Amino acid sequence: MSDLPRKAVTRTAKLAALPLGFAGRATWGLGKRIVGESAELVGRELQQRTAEQLFKVLGELKGGAMKFGQALSVFESALPEEVAGPYRAALTKLQEAAPPMPTRTVHSVLAERLGEDWSELFVTFEDKPSAAASIGQVHRAVWHDGREVAVKVQYPGAGEALLSDLSQLSRFARLLGPLIPGMDIKPLIAELKDRVSEELDYGLEAQAQRAHAEEFADDPDVAVPDVVHQCEQVLVTEWMEGIPLSEVIADGTQEQRDRAGQLLARFLFSGPARTGLLHADPHPGNFRLLPGGPDGEGDWRLGVLDFGTVDRLPGGLPTPIGTSLRMTLDGEAEAVYELLSTEGFVKESIELDPDAVLDYLLPIIEPAEVEEFTFTRGWMRSQAARIADPRSPAYQLGKQLNLPPAYLLIHRVTLSTIGVLCQLGATVRLREELEEWLPGFVPQEPLDEEEPAAEA
Repeated sequence: MSDLPRKAVTRTAKLAALPLGFAGRATWGLGKRIVGESAELVGRELQQRTAEQLFKVLGELKGGAMKFGQALSVFESALPEEVAGPYRAALTKLQEAAPPMPTRTVHSVLAERLGEDWSELFVTFEDKPSAAASIGQVHRAVWHDGREVAVKVQYPGAGEALLSDLSQLSRFARLLGPLIPGMDIKPLIAELKDRVSEELDYGLEAQAQRAHAEEFADDPDVAVPDVVHQCEQVLVTEWMEGIPLSEVIADGTQEQRDRAGQLLARFLFSGPARTGLLHADPHPGNFRLLPGGPDGEGDWRLGVLDFGTVDRLPGGLPTPIGTSLRMTLDGEAEAVYELLSTEGFVKESIELDPDAVLDYLLPIIEPAEVEEFTFTRGWMRSQAARIADPRSPAYQLGKQLNLPPAYLLIHRVTLSTIGVLCQLGATVRLREELEEWLPGFVPQEPLDEEEPAAEA
Protein backbone atom coordinates (compact mmCIF):
# COMPACT_ATOMS: atom_id res chain seq x y z
CA MET A 1 0.00 0.00 0.00
CA SER A 2 1.31 3.47 -0.92
CA ASP A 3 2.37 6.06 1.61
CA LEU A 4 0.50 8.60 -0.50
CA PRO A 5 -2.29 9.66 1.92
CA ARG A 6 -5.35 8.34 0.13
CA LYS A 7 -8.16 8.66 2.64
CA ALA A 8 -10.06 11.83 1.88
CA VAL A 9 -10.48 12.64 5.55
CA THR A 10 -6.70 12.49 6.16
CA ARG A 11 -5.81 14.66 3.17
CA THR A 12 -8.64 17.09 3.82
CA ALA A 13 -7.55 17.50 7.43
CA LYS A 14 -4.00 18.34 6.38
CA LEU A 15 -5.17 20.86 3.78
CA ALA A 16 -7.80 22.33 6.07
CA ALA A 17 -5.03 23.10 8.55
CA LEU A 18 -3.49 25.54 6.05
CA PRO A 19 -6.05 28.40 6.30
CA LEU A 20 -6.37 27.79 10.05
CA GLY A 21 -2.61 28.12 10.30
CA PHE A 22 -2.68 31.31 8.24
CA ALA A 23 -5.34 32.75 10.55
CA GLY A 24 -3.38 31.72 13.65
CA ARG A 25 -0.24 33.40 12.39
CA ALA A 26 -2.19 36.53 11.52
CA THR A 27 -3.36 36.67 15.14
CA TRP A 28 0.22 36.09 16.30
CA GLY A 29 1.35 38.93 14.03
CA LEU A 30 -1.27 41.28 15.44
CA GLY A 31 -0.04 40.47 18.94
CA LYS A 32 3.54 41.27 17.96
CA ARG A 33 2.38 44.59 16.47
CA ILE A 34 0.56 45.50 19.69
CA VAL A 35 3.76 45.06 21.69
CA GLY A 36 5.60 47.40 19.36
CA GLU A 37 7.44 45.42 16.66
CA SER A 38 7.50 46.99 13.19
CA ALA A 39 4.99 45.94 10.56
CA GLU A 40 7.82 45.11 8.12
CA LEU A 41 9.57 42.79 10.58
CA VAL A 42 6.35 41.10 11.64
CA GLY A 43 5.30 40.68 7.99
CA ARG A 44 8.57 39.02 7.15
CA GLU A 45 8.33 36.56 10.03
CA LEU A 46 4.72 35.87 9.13
CA GLN A 47 5.59 35.06 5.52
CA GLN A 48 8.45 32.78 6.59
CA ARG A 49 6.24 30.77 8.94
CA THR A 50 3.51 30.59 6.29
CA ALA A 51 5.98 29.37 3.65
CA GLU A 52 7.37 26.70 5.94
CA GLN A 53 3.92 25.28 6.75
CA LEU A 54 2.51 25.57 3.24
CA PHE A 55 5.30 23.74 1.47
CA LYS A 56 5.77 21.18 4.23
CA VAL A 57 2.12 20.13 3.76
CA LEU A 58 2.25 20.29 -0.04
CA GLY A 59 5.43 18.19 -0.15
CA GLU A 60 4.04 15.58 2.21
CA LEU A 61 0.80 15.18 0.30
CA LYS A 62 2.25 14.96 -3.22
CA GLY A 63 -0.84 14.69 -5.43
CA GLY A 64 -2.68 17.83 -6.43
CA ALA A 65 -1.31 19.77 -3.50
CA MET A 66 2.24 19.31 -4.72
CA LYS A 67 1.18 19.96 -8.32
CA PHE A 68 -0.27 23.28 -7.15
CA GLY A 69 2.97 24.10 -5.35
CA GLN A 70 4.99 23.37 -8.49
CA ALA A 71 2.68 25.58 -10.55
CA LEU A 72 3.18 28.40 -8.04
CA SER A 73 6.94 27.87 -7.88
CA VAL A 74 7.70 29.46 -11.24
CA PHE A 75 6.04 32.70 -10.09
CA GLU A 76 8.34 33.03 -7.08
CA SER A 77 10.23 35.84 -8.84
CA ALA A 78 7.08 38.00 -8.74
CA LEU A 79 7.15 38.13 -4.94
CA PRO A 80 8.67 41.15 -3.19
CA GLU A 81 12.27 40.34 -2.26
CA GLU A 82 11.68 40.56 1.48
CA VAL A 83 8.98 37.89 1.06
CA ALA A 84 10.63 35.78 -1.66
CA GLY A 85 13.58 34.54 0.41
CA PRO A 86 11.65 32.18 2.71
CA TYR A 87 9.71 30.80 -0.26
CA ARG A 88 12.67 30.25 -2.56
CA ALA A 89 14.35 27.42 -0.68
CA ALA A 90 11.05 25.67 0.03
CA LEU A 91 9.91 25.98 -3.59
CA THR A 92 13.18 24.72 -5.05
CA LYS A 93 13.08 21.77 -2.67
CA LEU A 94 9.50 21.05 -3.77
CA GLN A 95 10.50 21.05 -7.45
CA GLU A 96 13.19 18.40 -7.05
CA ALA A 97 12.18 16.16 -4.17
CA ALA A 98 9.34 14.65 -2.16
CA PRO A 99 8.91 11.81 0.36
CA PRO A 100 9.28 8.53 -1.58
CA MET A 101 6.97 5.52 -1.82
CA PRO A 102 8.02 2.47 0.16
CA THR A 103 10.09 0.02 -1.89
CA ARG A 104 7.44 -2.71 -1.50
CA THR A 105 4.85 -0.42 -3.12
CA VAL A 106 7.14 0.28 -6.08
CA HIS A 107 7.81 -3.44 -6.56
CA SER A 108 4.09 -4.17 -6.30
CA VAL A 109 3.23 -1.69 -9.08
CA LEU A 110 6.03 -3.03 -11.30
CA ALA A 111 4.91 -6.63 -10.75
CA GLU A 112 1.30 -5.74 -11.55
CA ARG A 113 2.14 -3.78 -14.71
CA LEU A 114 5.29 -5.48 -16.06
CA GLY A 115 4.69 -9.00 -14.76
CA GLU A 116 5.95 -10.97 -11.77
CA ASP A 117 9.32 -11.42 -13.49
CA TRP A 118 9.68 -7.63 -13.99
CA SER A 119 13.20 -7.62 -12.53
CA GLU A 120 14.43 -9.67 -15.50
CA LEU A 121 13.75 -6.67 -17.74
CA PHE A 122 16.52 -4.80 -15.95
CA VAL A 123 20.23 -5.43 -15.50
CA THR A 124 20.03 -3.24 -12.38
CA PHE A 125 17.24 -1.30 -10.68
CA GLU A 126 17.82 1.25 -7.92
CA ASP A 127 15.12 1.03 -5.25
CA LYS A 128 15.92 4.50 -3.94
CA PRO A 129 14.14 7.03 -6.19
CA SER A 130 16.25 9.63 -7.95
CA ALA A 131 13.34 12.10 -8.15
CA ALA A 132 9.75 12.40 -6.99
CA ALA A 133 6.94 14.50 -8.40
CA SER A 134 3.24 15.10 -7.94
CA ILE A 135 1.92 11.83 -9.42
CA GLY A 136 4.91 9.53 -9.55
CA GLN A 137 8.57 8.98 -8.80
CA VAL A 138 11.58 8.11 -10.94
CA HIS A 139 14.06 5.26 -10.41
CA ARG A 140 17.37 4.90 -12.18
CA ALA A 141 17.97 1.52 -13.82
CA VAL A 142 19.75 -0.29 -16.65
CA TRP A 143 17.45 -1.85 -19.26
CA HIS A 144 18.07 -5.41 -20.44
CA ASP A 145 19.77 -4.11 -23.61
CA GLY A 146 22.31 -2.12 -21.58
CA ARG A 147 20.74 1.33 -21.90
CA GLU A 148 20.60 3.50 -18.79
CA VAL A 149 16.94 4.35 -18.18
CA ALA A 150 14.61 6.35 -15.97
CA VAL A 151 11.63 4.33 -14.70
CA LYS A 152 8.67 6.50 -13.75
CA VAL A 153 6.22 4.72 -11.45
CA GLN A 154 2.83 6.28 -10.75
CA TYR A 155 1.65 6.48 -7.16
CA PRO A 156 -1.33 4.16 -6.49
CA GLY A 157 -4.40 6.33 -6.02
CA ALA A 158 -2.69 9.35 -7.58
CA GLY A 159 -5.72 10.37 -9.66
CA GLU A 160 -8.09 10.29 -6.71
CA ALA A 161 -5.60 12.25 -4.60
CA LEU A 162 -5.03 14.88 -7.31
CA LEU A 163 -8.71 15.65 -7.77
CA SER A 164 -9.42 15.63 -4.05
CA ASP A 165 -6.55 18.01 -3.27
CA LEU A 166 -7.36 20.45 -6.05
CA SER A 167 -11.05 20.53 -5.10
CA GLN A 168 -10.05 21.26 -1.52
CA LEU A 169 -7.49 23.89 -2.52
CA SER A 170 -10.03 25.69 -4.71
CA ARG A 171 -12.07 26.39 -1.57
CA PHE A 172 -9.07 28.16 -0.10
CA ALA A 173 -8.18 30.11 -3.27
CA ARG A 174 -8.98 33.46 -1.69
CA LEU A 175 -6.63 32.77 1.22
CA LEU A 176 -3.87 31.44 -1.06
CA GLY A 177 -4.17 34.40 -3.45
CA PRO A 178 -1.72 36.71 -1.61
CA LEU A 179 1.09 34.21 -2.22
CA ILE A 180 1.47 35.54 -5.76
CA PRO A 181 0.41 39.17 -6.24
CA GLY A 182 -1.61 39.78 -9.39
CA MET A 183 -2.49 36.13 -10.01
CA ASP A 184 -6.01 34.77 -9.77
CA ILE A 185 -5.46 31.41 -8.07
CA LYS A 186 -8.88 29.87 -8.74
CA PRO A 187 -8.56 29.58 -12.56
CA LEU A 188 -5.08 28.11 -12.10
CA ILE A 189 -6.48 25.37 -9.86
CA ALA A 190 -9.42 24.78 -12.26
CA GLU A 191 -7.02 24.37 -15.16
CA LEU A 192 -4.84 21.96 -13.19
CA LYS A 193 -7.94 19.83 -12.55
CA ASP A 194 -8.72 19.79 -16.26
CA ARG A 195 -5.22 18.45 -16.99
CA VAL A 196 -5.21 15.68 -14.39
CA SER A 197 -6.64 12.94 -16.63
CA GLU A 198 -4.06 13.64 -19.33
CA GLU A 199 -1.13 13.64 -16.95
CA LEU A 200 -2.23 10.34 -15.42
CA ASP A 201 -2.27 8.74 -18.88
CA TYR A 202 1.29 7.56 -19.49
CA GLY A 203 0.23 6.47 -22.99
CA LEU A 204 -0.44 10.10 -23.98
CA GLU A 205 2.78 11.18 -22.30
CA ALA A 206 4.76 8.55 -24.21
CA GLN A 207 3.26 9.73 -27.53
CA ALA A 208 4.20 13.37 -26.79
CA GLN A 209 7.71 12.45 -25.67
CA ARG A 210 8.32 10.23 -28.70
CA ALA A 211 7.22 13.05 -31.02
CA HIS A 212 9.66 15.45 -29.38
CA ALA A 213 12.50 12.91 -29.22
CA GLU A 214 12.13 12.19 -32.95
CA GLU A 215 11.95 15.87 -33.93
CA PHE A 216 14.87 16.96 -31.74
CA ALA A 217 17.11 13.95 -32.43
CA ASP A 218 20.66 15.24 -33.13
CA ASP A 219 19.51 18.82 -32.45
CA PRO A 220 22.48 21.01 -31.43
CA ASP A 221 20.45 22.90 -28.81
CA VAL A 222 17.74 20.65 -27.34
CA ALA A 223 17.83 17.01 -26.19
CA VAL A 224 14.80 14.84 -25.39
CA PRO A 225 15.23 11.27 -24.04
CA ASP A 226 13.43 8.64 -26.10
CA VAL A 227 10.74 6.31 -24.75
CA VAL A 228 11.96 2.75 -24.13
CA HIS A 229 8.78 1.11 -22.78
CA GLN A 230 5.34 2.26 -21.63
CA CYS A 231 2.37 0.65 -19.95
CA GLU A 232 -0.27 1.73 -17.46
CA GLN A 233 1.34 3.38 -14.40
CA VAL A 234 4.90 2.76 -15.68
CA LEU A 235 6.96 4.76 -18.19
CA VAL A 236 10.55 3.84 -19.05
CA THR A 237 12.65 6.42 -20.90
CA GLU A 238 16.33 6.90 -21.65
CA TRP A 239 18.28 8.33 -18.70
CA MET A 240 19.48 11.93 -19.01
CA GLU A 241 22.41 13.31 -17.06
CA GLY A 242 22.88 17.02 -16.63
CA ILE A 243 22.68 19.94 -14.22
CA PRO A 244 19.10 20.48 -12.95
CA LEU A 245 17.90 23.96 -13.83
CA SER A 246 17.18 24.58 -10.15
CA GLU A 247 20.94 24.21 -9.51
CA VAL A 248 21.74 26.62 -12.35
CA ILE A 249 19.32 29.09 -10.74
CA ALA A 250 21.01 28.66 -7.36
CA ASP A 251 24.70 28.41 -8.31
CA GLY A 252 25.15 28.58 -12.09
CA THR A 253 27.62 30.84 -13.87
CA GLN A 254 26.28 33.74 -15.88
CA GLU A 255 27.27 31.88 -19.05
CA GLN A 256 25.16 28.90 -17.97
CA ARG A 257 22.23 31.15 -16.99
CA ASP A 258 22.24 33.00 -20.30
CA ARG A 259 22.56 29.83 -22.35
CA ALA A 260 19.81 28.05 -20.39
CA GLY A 261 17.53 31.07 -20.75
CA GLN A 262 18.12 31.35 -24.50
CA LEU A 263 17.44 27.66 -25.06
CA LEU A 264 14.37 27.68 -22.83
CA ALA A 265 12.89 30.52 -24.92
CA ARG A 266 13.88 28.71 -28.11
CA PHE A 267 12.22 25.49 -26.98
CA LEU A 268 9.05 27.29 -25.87
CA PHE A 269 8.50 28.88 -29.28
CA SER A 270 10.04 26.27 -31.60
CA GLY A 271 8.37 23.23 -30.01
CA PRO A 272 4.82 23.93 -31.25
CA ALA A 273 6.10 24.88 -34.71
CA ARG A 274 8.13 21.67 -35.00
CA THR A 275 5.91 19.12 -33.23
CA GLY A 276 2.42 20.68 -32.97
CA LEU A 277 2.77 20.29 -29.19
CA LEU A 278 3.48 22.79 -26.41
CA HIS A 279 5.35 21.50 -23.34
CA ALA A 280 3.01 22.88 -20.70
CA ASP A 281 4.87 22.25 -17.43
CA PRO A 282 7.92 24.54 -17.55
CA HIS A 283 9.09 24.41 -13.94
CA PRO A 284 12.86 24.06 -13.36
CA GLY A 285 12.62 20.42 -12.26
CA ASN A 286 11.77 19.44 -15.85
CA PHE A 287 14.94 20.81 -17.45
CA ARG A 288 18.65 19.97 -17.41
CA LEU A 289 21.71 21.76 -18.77
CA LEU A 290 23.80 19.26 -20.73
CA PRO A 291 27.46 19.77 -21.68
CA GLY A 292 28.25 19.64 -25.39
CA GLY A 293 26.23 18.68 -28.43
CA PRO A 294 25.02 15.18 -29.39
CA ASP A 295 28.67 14.22 -30.08
CA GLY A 296 29.87 15.62 -26.73
CA GLU A 297 31.35 18.75 -28.30
CA GLY A 298 30.01 22.26 -28.66
CA ASP A 299 27.91 24.55 -26.47
CA TRP A 300 25.56 23.65 -23.61
CA ARG A 301 22.29 22.00 -24.60
CA LEU A 302 18.90 22.03 -22.88
CA GLY A 303 17.59 18.65 -21.76
CA VAL A 304 13.78 18.47 -21.55
CA LEU A 305 11.88 15.99 -19.37
CA ASP A 306 8.28 15.17 -18.43
CA PHE A 307 5.76 15.50 -21.26
CA GLY A 308 2.76 14.60 -19.08
CA THR A 309 1.13 17.98 -19.68
CA VAL A 310 1.09 19.28 -23.26
CA ASP A 311 -1.15 21.54 -25.29
CA ARG A 312 -1.98 20.19 -28.73
CA LEU A 313 -1.45 22.94 -31.33
CA PRO A 314 -1.46 21.26 -34.78
CA GLY A 315 -0.80 24.56 -36.54
CA GLY A 316 1.77 25.78 -34.03
CA LEU A 317 1.14 28.76 -31.76
CA PRO A 318 -1.91 30.78 -32.91
CA THR A 319 -1.00 33.44 -35.47
CA PRO A 320 -3.00 36.18 -33.66
CA ILE A 321 -0.44 36.07 -30.82
CA GLY A 322 2.42 37.03 -33.14
CA THR A 323 0.31 39.51 -35.09
CA SER A 324 -0.98 41.35 -32.01
CA LEU A 325 2.52 41.40 -30.48
CA ARG A 326 4.01 42.93 -33.62
CA MET A 327 1.24 45.51 -33.94
CA THR A 328 1.59 46.44 -30.26
CA LEU A 329 5.32 47.07 -30.74
CA ASP A 330 4.45 49.19 -33.79
CA GLY A 331 1.98 51.26 -31.70
CA GLU A 332 -1.08 50.28 -33.76
CA ALA A 333 -3.58 50.74 -30.94
CA GLU A 334 -6.79 50.47 -32.99
CA ALA A 335 -5.63 47.40 -34.92
CA VAL A 336 -4.50 45.65 -31.72
CA TYR A 337 -7.81 46.40 -30.01
CA GLU A 338 -9.79 45.09 -32.98
CA LEU A 339 -7.79 41.84 -33.08
CA LEU A 340 -8.08 41.32 -29.31
CA SER A 341 -11.83 41.86 -29.56
CA THR A 342 -12.12 39.38 -32.45
CA GLU A 343 -10.18 36.74 -30.48
CA GLY A 344 -12.32 37.22 -27.36
CA PHE A 345 -9.80 39.01 -25.12
CA VAL A 346 -12.28 41.90 -24.96
CA LYS A 347 -15.87 40.79 -24.47
CA GLU A 348 -18.61 42.29 -26.65
CA SER A 349 -20.23 43.85 -23.59
CA ILE A 350 -17.03 45.74 -22.69
CA GLU A 351 -15.72 48.89 -24.35
CA LEU A 352 -12.16 49.97 -23.62
CA ASP A 353 -9.88 52.76 -24.79
CA PRO A 354 -7.49 51.25 -27.40
CA ASP A 355 -4.67 53.56 -26.31
CA ALA A 356 -5.15 52.47 -22.68
CA VAL A 357 -4.95 48.83 -23.78
CA LEU A 358 -1.72 49.59 -25.64
CA ASP A 359 -0.28 51.30 -22.53
CA TYR A 360 -1.24 48.22 -20.50
CA LEU A 361 0.53 45.83 -22.89
CA LEU A 362 3.73 47.69 -23.78
CA PRO A 363 5.62 47.24 -20.46
CA ILE A 364 4.83 43.51 -20.44
CA ILE A 365 6.28 42.94 -23.91
CA GLU A 366 9.40 45.04 -23.35
CA PRO A 367 11.64 41.92 -23.77
CA ALA A 368 10.40 41.57 -27.37
CA GLU A 369 11.14 45.20 -28.24
CA VAL A 370 14.92 45.11 -27.88
CA GLU A 371 17.68 43.00 -29.40
CA GLU A 372 18.44 41.36 -26.05
CA PHE A 373 16.83 41.65 -22.62
CA THR A 374 18.03 40.78 -19.13
CA PHE A 375 15.24 39.14 -17.17
CA THR A 376 15.42 39.94 -13.45
CA ARG A 377 13.31 39.36 -10.38
CA GLY A 378 13.11 43.16 -10.02
CA TRP A 379 11.54 43.52 -13.47
CA MET A 380 9.08 40.71 -12.75
CA ARG A 381 8.13 42.27 -9.41
CA SER A 382 7.56 45.65 -11.04
CA GLN A 383 5.19 44.08 -13.56
CA ALA A 384 3.33 42.16 -10.85
CA ALA A 385 3.03 45.27 -8.70
CA ARG A 386 1.75 47.37 -11.61
CA ILE A 387 -0.99 44.88 -12.43
CA ALA A 388 -1.85 43.99 -8.82
CA ASP A 389 -2.11 47.49 -7.30
CA PRO A 390 -5.84 48.40 -7.06
CA ARG A 391 -4.86 52.07 -7.38
CA SER A 392 -3.17 51.43 -10.72
CA PRO A 393 -4.98 52.07 -14.05
CA ALA A 394 -3.39 48.80 -15.24
CA TYR A 395 -5.18 46.92 -12.46
CA GLN A 396 -8.55 48.42 -13.37
CA LEU A 397 -8.06 47.70 -17.09
CA GLY A 398 -6.71 44.20 -16.50
CA LYS A 399 -9.85 43.25 -14.58
CA GLN A 400 -11.92 44.01 -17.69
CA LEU A 401 -9.86 41.90 -20.08
CA ASN A 402 -10.84 38.29 -20.73
CA LEU A 403 -8.69 35.19 -21.30
CA PRO A 404 -10.34 32.88 -23.87
CA PRO A 405 -10.12 29.16 -22.96
CA ALA A 406 -8.06 28.38 -26.09
CA TYR A 407 -5.33 30.71 -24.84
CA LEU A 408 -5.39 29.78 -21.15
CA LEU A 409 -2.62 27.18 -21.18
CA ILE A 410 -0.47 29.14 -23.63
CA HIS A 411 -0.76 32.18 -21.35
CA ARG A 412 0.26 30.22 -18.25
CA VAL A 413 3.18 28.53 -20.00
CA THR A 414 4.45 31.89 -21.26
CA LEU A 415 4.17 33.48 -17.82
CA SER A 416 5.81 30.45 -16.21
CA THR A 417 8.69 30.54 -18.66
CA ILE A 418 9.22 34.25 -18.04
CA GLY A 419 9.22 33.46 -14.32
CA VAL A 420 12.00 30.90 -14.82
CA LEU A 421 13.99 33.35 -17.00
CA CYS A 422 13.76 35.89 -14.18
CA GLN A 423 14.91 33.30 -11.64
CA LEU A 424 17.88 32.60 -13.91
CA GLY A 425 18.64 36.31 -14.33
CA ALA A 426 19.33 35.42 -17.97
CA THR A 427 20.13 37.81 -20.80
CA VAL A 428 18.13 36.50 -23.76
CA ARG A 429 17.72 37.46 -27.41
CA LEU A 430 13.98 36.88 -27.25
CA ARG A 431 13.13 38.86 -30.38
CA GLU A 432 15.39 36.55 -32.40
CA GLU A 433 13.33 33.52 -31.31
CA LEU A 434 10.03 35.29 -31.99
CA GLU A 435 11.11 36.22 -35.52
CA GLU A 436 12.17 32.64 -36.19
CA TRP A 437 9.30 30.69 -34.64
CA LEU A 438 6.21 32.77 -33.76
CA PRO A 439 3.65 32.82 -36.60
CA GLY A 440 2.46 36.33 -37.47
CA PHE A 441 5.30 38.18 -35.73
CA VAL A 442 7.12 38.86 -38.99
CA PRO A 443 4.61 40.25 -41.52
CA GLN A 444 4.34 38.29 -44.73
CA GLU A 445 5.52 40.09 -47.81
CA PRO A 446 2.71 40.33 -50.40
CA LEU A 447 3.33 38.12 -53.41
CA ASP A 448 4.05 39.99 -56.63
CA GLU A 449 1.30 39.53 -59.15
CA GLU A 450 2.50 37.43 -61.99
CA GLU A 451 3.04 39.22 -65.30
CA PRO A 452 0.48 38.16 -67.88
CA ALA A 453 1.94 35.58 -70.19
CA ALA A 454 3.09 36.98 -73.52
CA GLU A 455 0.96 36.02 -76.44
CA ALA A 456 2.46 33.43 -78.67
